[in-house]
Amino acid sequence: MVELTGKCLCGGVRLKVDGDIIGANHCHCESCRRATSSPVTSFFTVASKDGVLQGEPLRFFASSPGVRRGFCANCGAPLSYQSDQRPGETDYYVMLLEDPAGIAIRQHDHWNERVDWLNVVDDLPKYEG
Repeated sequence: MVELTGKCLCGGVRLKVDGDIIGANHCHCESCRRATSSPVTSFFTVASKDGVLQGEPLRFFASSPGVRRGFCANCGAPLSYQSDQRPGETDYYVMLLEDPAGIAIRQHDHWNERVDWLNVVDDLPKYEG
């Protein structure tokens, strides 16, 4: 059980997590890369009930069928990812946390979609798809 806090770039949306971390990964899929304009995106997953957002309401974008990406309506910072394939779970972006070092990334996902010029040197499991 962990307690984590974070916020978007402008501070208008704040996150408080009080619960277990279900997973933590680096995602290399094209959709996540485009959503963040980054070569890789790092998430941690919690039960949706354990993550409480305060302040300004999120806006959502359906990036593909059954997927909702939440972002701050003011500064545009991406904050969350939800998929119908994992009901009851929400992924939050690690870098919105006040202390991102508190999350231990466990794996790389969509390794087959990674950008060629990013040199990743770690011993984490690397999964395709």
